[in-house]
Amino acid sequence: MNSPDNFHITQADLARPDHQQATLQMMDAYANDPMGDGRPLSAWAREHLISGLREHPTTLVFRAFRDSEPVGIATCFRGFSTFAARPLLNISDYYVLPQLRGTGIGRQLLQAIEQSARSLGCCRLTLEVQENNHRARAIYTAAGFAQAIYVQEAGGSLYLTKHL
Repeated sequence: MNSPDNFHITQADLARPDHQQATLQMMDAYANDPMGDGRPLSAWAREHLISGLREHPTTLVFRAFRDSEPVGIATCFRGFSTFAARPLLNISDYYVLPQLRGTGIGRQLLQAIEQSARSLGCCRLTLEVQENNHRARAIYTAAGFAQAIYVQEAGGSLYLTKHL
């Protein structure tokens, strides 16, 4: 997928060393971002990330490039909606370099993910976003994302976590 600004989106082939390197580079930048983890990937994560992604059976990694330089990433995992009895796609990580935010590359990245999800027969895209990440929330809202409400009386869905 190409754009007039020399941006393009590709799906990673994590068997290729150049795709591995670009994925690690972008994931480390995202981890270091205040809206990521606020610190670089640990040595353990750097050593095991690519093999873990490769071994996970539902991994899809989308990479954004400007010319030949990686500028963004989205790491996604296929899941399954029991109520819809169809697959879904969860955007686990979504990141664009700070200096290129607002250029449209994030929108292109989301469009590529949605196109892939539709081709896989997915019923929905899911993601989590930090409450104070207003810029990302605005992008997601513009792309049609909203808090999940399945039954109005039950209220909105919350994403909870328990570290093990």
